[in-house]
Amino acid sequence: MSNWPERDEAQRILDEWVSNKNLKKHAYAVEAAMRAYAFKLGGDPEKWGVVGLLHDFDYEKYSNLENHPFKGVEYLKDKGYAGELIEGILAHADHAGVNRDTDLKKAIYAVDELTGLIVAVALMRPSKKIADVTVESVMKKWKEKSFAAGVDRKMIETGAAELGIPLEEHVGIVLKAMQGIAEKLGL
Repeated sequence: MSNWPERDEAQRILDEWVSNKNLKKHAYAVEAAMRAYAFKLGGDPEKWGVVGLLHDFDYEKYSNLENHPFKGVEYLKDKGYAGELIEGILAHADHAGVNRDTDLKKAIYAVDELTGLIVAVALMRPSKKIADVTVESVMKKWKEKSFAAGVDRKMIETGAAELGIPLEEHVGIVLKAMQGIAEKLGL
């Protein structure tokens, strides 16, 4: 067994652990964003996508900071997966204390919260379609701190800065990736 599950195996793990449809959609959004960044930064889109798909797979069962993402990581280690996959998953959570010293780790940190903001913007559109969302509409809502107040904007800014990508360009990369899987997201 390699240090990375194939996409089909990652999907099986996600299906086994997650029943919440919105949490699955979040996983798909982060997967798409991670694949986009892999293409942009010269990473492996399959591996980066799996990190995105599995980053929150234990959240439904273990949403508190003591357990998430640590319980999921324990499960993956028990299955024989290790290394950069584990580090990548841990990197999306500040409380895990992982140094974001690779582009993969920086990307997962940068895209996680942003996908939620983009979904919130899409749901505010009259059509409720992500195709109608623009970078400008996301940036307009960005400034409204009461809009999607649970989204950690500082985390998104920090992640984009660590990647060396201007914030608006970062929003554009993630938005385009999510628009590419609109049907899967139900948007």
